[in-house]
Amino acid sequence: MDPLQPLIDNLLSDGRPRVWSLVITVFGDSVQHRGGRIAAVRLNRLLGRVGIESGALRTALSRLSRDGWVEGRKVGRTSSYSLTKTGLAEFGPATAQIYAPPPDLAEEVWTFGTTARPNALKVAGGWLSPGASSGRGFQITGSLGAHSAAEIWDNLDSDHAEALQKMAHDLSALAGLDLPPLEAAAARTLLIHRWRRLVLRFPTVPAELFPASFPVKNLHEAVAQTYARLSPAAEQWLDQGEGDMIAMPSASEPWEHRFQTAVN
Repeated sequence: MDPLQPLIDNLLSDGRPRVWSLVITVFGDSVQHRGGRIAAVRLNRLLGRVGIESGALRTALSRLSRDGWVEGRKVGRTSSYSLTKTGLAEFGPATAQIYAPPPDLAEEVWTFGTTARPNALKVAGGWLSPGASSGRGFQITGSLGAHSAAEIWDNLDSDHAEALQKMAHDLSALAGLDLPPLEAAAARTLLIHRWRRLVLRFPTVPAELFPASFPVKNLHEAVAQTYARLSPAAEQWLDQGEGDMIAMPSASEPWEHRFQTAVN
C-alpha cells in the first residue's frame, strides 16, 4: 500500500483539492529558503506524487499568476516560478504562525466573554481566550475547573474539532514511517499544508484542553516532531537533480530552526 495514501485520502475528504493553495504551501515550506524559485518540472514531480495532475497544476499556476501571487520565467525549455512582491508580503506573518514553537507552559488564566479576542476559542455561545482581559463587555476571568477541559472540548466549534481530528489522522498515519526522499518531501508538504490550514483558520487549542481519548496527546509538539523526522530526507530530495530536474540552491536558513525559534 502507498504509505502516503491515508494522507491523500484525508486531503480528498475535504473536497476537490485547492491546488493553488497546495502550491502556496510548497513555496512556504520548500522554496523560499532555497532561492525563492522552483522549476515547473520539480513542482510537477512533487505534487504529482500526491495525486495532482499536470493540467490541474497548470491551471493553478495560471490563476496565481493572474491574481498577482506568482510570476513565471522561461529560460530555454525550462520554466520556473517565484512569488511576486505581493505574494511575499503575505508570507511573513503567516510563516511565523505556521512554524511557531510549541508553548512551554500551560495557560493558568482564562477569560470567557461575549466578545471575540485574538486566539479565542468559540465555545458554549461565547469566546474563551488565554490570559486576562481589560476589554469591554461581559467577561469572566479566572482559572479552569477540574472538569472544564471536557466541557470545552464537547462545546468546541464543530468545524474546528473536525480540523483537529484530521490533523491527528495525518500524524497517526505518518508515525514510524521511514520514507525515501521524494515520499518524505511529499509527506512533509501534506503535513504542513494540513497544519497551515488549521492554524491560519482556527485559534490554538492548548494541549491541556485535549481529552484523554484524543489520538495525539500534544498536537503542536507532534507536528514539530514529525516535521523534524521527515525533513532530512525531504531536504535531500530538494538537493537532488534528476534528468531535466536540476538541484535546488542550498538552503539559506536551516530547516531545524522551524518549530524551535520564532520565524521572522
